[in-house]
Amino acid sequence: MKTVSPIHSFDKIKLLADSRRMDILRLLMAAPATLTLLARTLKQSPAWVRHHILALESADLIEVGEMRRTGKVTEKFYRAKGDAFLLQEVILPKSKYPSVIFSGSHDLALEGVANHLANHVNLLSLPVGSLDGLVNLRQGLCQISGSHLLDTSGEYNTPFVRHLFPDRDVEVVTLAYRTQGLIVAAGNTKGIKSLPDIARSGVRFVNRNPGSGTRLWLDAELGRQGIPVEMIHGYERSVKTHSEAASLVGTDKADVSLGLQAAAHQRGLGFIPLFEERYDLILPREQEKTLSPLLDFIQTVDFRAMLGALTGYNANHSGEQIAL
Repeated sequence: MKTVSPIHSFDKIKLLADSRRMDILRLLMAAPATLTLLARTLKQSPAWVRHHILALESADLIEVGEMRRTGKVTEKFYRAKGDAFLLQEVILPKSKYPSVIFSGSHDLALEGVANHLANHVNLLSLPVGSLDGLVNLRQGLCQISGSHLLDTSGEYNTPFVRHLFPDRDVEVVTLAYRTQGLIVAAGNTKGIKSLPDIARSGVRFVNRNPGSGTRLWLDAELGRQGIPVEMIHGYERSVKTHSEAASLVGTDKADVSLGLQAAAHQRGLGFIPLFEERYDLILPREQEKTLSPLLDFIQTVDFRAMLGALTGYNANHSGEQIAL
């Protein structure tokens, strides 16, 4: 089986931003070729091709794979040094404060934390859902993740962390407990009272993205209650944050969504509580020093006061480390 080679160097990625070099690299991934053959294929002069070949060779993206002699002429056959390439580079701002990427489940309290700590750490958000956030953390695409994944054992997050990080020293710290439920229009004109009501005729639902803790809880609960997803109008329509879901309900583009009580409260919407969950932060131990302003803040009175202003949050266990 052929393999994909990751490229992490910004200089190499910049070099491949030139479409001419990218075209040459693609041809050499498909099969070895000489300068003459490449020139004929690209309808360019051999000198033009040679200029870009030298750049690709100096970046260690291609190499001479074979030398063939025909009479007095020796030809070099170039080949790519990978069957395919994955360009992967995070570009961070230059700042006197460290920049940290958070990737995981969207959380309103964490948005407030980021604003409070702006003079200590630049916390950048990439909301992709709990499961994909842990995968990003595993792959080094972020420094901290947030998760509220409920395992079949009834435990939050730790079974998933153990599975994804068997060889890494990571810590799990509780940010808060949060209440989730059905976000409905103010006045609840559709008369929605419980989860089965989202499958009623005439009710427009907006879902959360696959891999999010909210979506995984919903799918498991629909299965437990025997509610077919085909009966839910809008099940395939999804958004990445609780705020987006509440916004669609608030602007009458949907009748109901599953999300945070705090998101409903911020927009003056109705809310039917369904469950309380534990939301944890997950970070590699080596990031502890960089993230110490955040870890220290979530144990303060100021943080608890901030949570108190967000309806549906419980700070009783905030800052507690969860044993793995």
